[in-house]
Amino acid sequence: MLNGTNFKEWKRHVLIVLGCMDIDLALRQEQPAPLTADSTPDAKRDFERWDRSNRMSLMIMKHSIPEAFRGTESEEITQAKSFLDDLEQRFAKNDKVEMTSLLNSLMSMKYKGQGNIREYIMEMFHIASKLKALKIELSEDLLVLMVLVSLPAQFSQFKISYNCQKEKWTLNELISHCVQEEDRLKRDKTESAHLASASKDKGKKRMYQNEAAKGPAQKKQERVPINCYFCEKPGHLKKDCTKYHAWRAKKGLPELPKAK
Repeated sequence: MLNGTNFKEWKRHVLIVLGCMDIDLALRQEQPAPLTADSTPDAKRDFERWDRSNRMSLMIMKHSIPEAFRGTESEEITQAKSFLDDLEQRFAKNDKVEMTSLLNSLMSMKYKGQGNIREYIMEMFHIASKLKALKIELSEDLLVLMVLVSLPAQFSQFKISYNCQKEKWTLNELISHCVQEEDRLKRDKTESAHLASASKDKGKKRMYQNEAAKGPAQKKQERVPINCYFCEKPGHLKKDCTKYHAWRAKKGLPELPKAK
């Protein structure tokens, strides 16, 4: 249904439907001369074909348009082509606004490295084709460069390789090379993940082996940290603390017996 903002899409669907039904003659050809008593059988046949196409095209188009959008002038129009042209004049967008919107979309596009790079490139060229219909044509070389600039950092070597060669790529060549590069990056990422996982597992195994090789006394010593209860510093006991001995001497307390 026509909703006021989808005229181009609506028109495309209408033309497809009428064309598939083979009743779009009235949109492609002007109305034949009115029939007279002297009209030939061929002329009568052509007029009847056009008249049938015109009536059915009008009915199908009006069926897909809300009554509020038809207007009194459109209701008075009896030819399908004039009816479609009248709608197009009332719903056509400002070309300058559409050009600005399409250019902003094209220049702001960035590939996130997720999804399908082929579809991403085709979407950029689809926007370029819309601009071409509005009399703004971008060369294929420029579009190739715009695609390359919009690729993320993991494609850096790929872009450097293109800039170092003399040959320029076409659209099809660009898509082919980008798809191959994306597949290579995915394989490298998978292999790196496997290597990292294997290295981590190997490190854990080595740690367990070292732990199993330690004796009970060594394990106990590693588990229980040595801390001084007087100065609260690690590495020695209270009876070996120099600050503790100095404190006892200052207080006039007897000297502790030295450990044998």
